[in-house]
Amino acid sequence: MSAPQSQLGFDGLLRAADEANEARKVERETAHLPSTMAEAIPFYRLLIRQHHAAMLAAHVQTVLQLRKEAELPAVRLNGGAPGIFAGEESPGCVLARETAAAEDAVTLWGQEGAFVVAVNGMRIRIELDGMFGIGCGFCFWPGFSAHAVDHDRPFISETGYRSFLGIHADPVPGLTPDAFAEKAIAACIRRDLKGRLRPIDRRYRKGCDSG
Repeated sequence: MSAPQSQLGFDGLLRAADEANEARKVERETAHLPSTMAEAIPFYRLLIRQHHAAMLAAHVQTVLQLRKEAELPAVRLNGGAPGIFAGEESPGCVLARETAAAEDAVTLWGQEGAFVVAVNGMRIRIELDGMFGIGCGFCFWPGFSAHAVDHDRPFISETGYRSFLGIHADPVPGLTPDAFAEKAIAACIRRDLKGRLRPIDRRYRKGCDSG
């Protein structure tokens, strides 16, 4: 049996009140932040530099706090509504894209981008998560994905791709993103692959003769 019309109306009023209260809360928490994307981009770049310095100093609490703060500009630009990463033009995605590292340049910690490292003779393209990455709210080391550059040579997987998420290792002062990726991949080769690389399956080779 459906609820009485008066009950439905009351529920609607409660929802509206909750939404209004949440909007006021967001406004209070983000009032000090930029209100336009043009202002938010340099502000977010500053957060990245602060985060990079905290990572190099291995200050865990500072790192995690900065990552929480990093979402607030996107929340403000989205009017407090959910969906700050809902699409390419959503605030979180725009901030990450507009502050990404130059092509092939080693990123700062917290900055999105891709660069190439060499481990055991392999050239590997690293795509490193920024401050919005999966698990960055509770894990000190951000995740990254590793892609083979030379698909006709052995790699750490048959697909030419491997994801590294949830790396639980002690913080290390002075470790740069490229050195971190190299160490993580070298450890994977030793521990998981027992020192033996794998040929990339022909289905996943790019730019190689499939005959």
